[in-house]
Amino acid sequence: MDEKKNIKKPLGVGRLIEGKCILCGARCQSVCPKNAITMTEQGEPVIDTAKCTGCRKCSKICPSQALEIYYTPEQQKILDEIARQGQVVHHEEAEPEDLEMPRGHGEYRGVWVFLEQTDGEPATVSWELLGVGNTLARQLNVDLCSVVIGEKVERLCHESFAYGADKAYLIDDPIFRYYRTEPYFKALCNLVQKHKPEILLIGATGVGRDLAGALATCLSTGLTADCTGLAVDHERRLLMQTRPAFGGNIMATIVTEKAWPQMATVRPHTMHMHEKDPSRHGEIIHERLAMCEDEIATKVLEIIERKQVGNVDIAGADFIVSGGRGMQSAENFRVLQELAGELGGVVACSRCVVDAGWMPAERQVGQTGKTVRPKIYIAVGISGAIQHLVGMQNSDIIIAINRDKHAPIFEAAHYGLVGDLFKIVPSLTKQIKALRANNKS
Repeated sequence: MDEKKNIKKPLGVGRLIEGKCILCGARCQSVCPKNAITMTEQGEPVIDTAKCTGCRKCSKICPSQALEIYYTPEQQKILDEIARQGQVVHHEEAEPEDLEMPRGHGEYRGVWVFLEQTDGEPATVSWELLGVGNTLARQLNVDLCSVVIGEKVERLCHESFAYGADKAYLIDDPIFRYYRTEPYFKALCNLVQKHKPEILLIGATGVGRDLAGALATCLSTGLTADCTGLAVDHERRLLMQTRPAFGGNIMATIVTEKAWPQMATVRPHTMHMHEKDPSRHGEIIHERLAMCEDEIATKVLEIIERKQVGNVDIAGADFIVSGGRGMQSAENFRVLQELAGELGGVVACSRCVVDAGWMPAERQVGQTGKTVRPKIYIAVGISGAIQHLVGMQNSDIIIAINRDKHAPIFEAAHYGLVGDLFKIVPSLTKQIKALRANNKS
């Protein structure tokens, strides 16, 4: 009697389910160990079945379950042969290199947030980072820690506990009164090398960008700048860092697979700030840097504040009326100013408006401008390019006014008005004025 052959059951290969991809930013491509996934111009995955090993990493990380495992005709023949013989079979195993954790990962644990401050006043982005850091830490089942560096800043440690931190690493010394790259990055570098966090988040401010670049170089690790989204790949404990790429035309998700800590800077106003809970407490760990003032080349001689008349902080506004190319001229922005005045808000703009010289650069919203998160964002005559959307997409309510009903801005808007903005905006202003008058009477 013929002996049955011991046949290994194939694992199958990945396949895209039509209509389910949400263009998340190539997460599936980022985790594929065999480079079997490429992306179309539209941002959808294309799987090379000749390279795919059926490891299922792409289907596990897909946020919309748009990827499935199926069997190729060749693999189906093997399954049919297994069924014909009626034997118990072994599944093919993924190659060891696919399952192996990168070297050194096991000793890195914890999520850290650098708490930026100036003269003891914290930057709001630090509290926003503690919000998203809290989410990441709970998913990874690790502590959320704040890092506070400065002079007489211990109170910020207690404040960080109120925003979700479990521990605070404090370096309090007169040499840190003013931010200087050398002492700050050396202090933070020493802390990281000593305590080994797996994730380190820093605000994408002037200080944060300067510090993060120097720190990543010192630690020989990766750094993803200006992130607008963060998530965790639970299987590999990797930080999924989403940011605009290719001039803002797509949203790319980036991972640092073989170096720790995983570092990212995050744009202000892109993350949700958690409610402050003054009843929370945590552990303060006092550290120090063995450096004296004489060893630091840069000296702060004087702080000069230059305030320009007419500057408006659009990033902190609750109501924003923003104009784009459809406004046609600088003079026409007066109708937006009237509407913003009735709402108690400010006027902002898209990049093309700044390029045309109609509005100053500090009013620009978008990838190369400011990120805003108002209660209401009214986009007037703005088409909705991705470069602009990344700067305002987290607004509580987005209202779009545009004569082109196919404009991309309507896909991001909660409410849309199609028509002539020069008729719609004055009409809105008039109605708001009437409502306010009625409320007063």
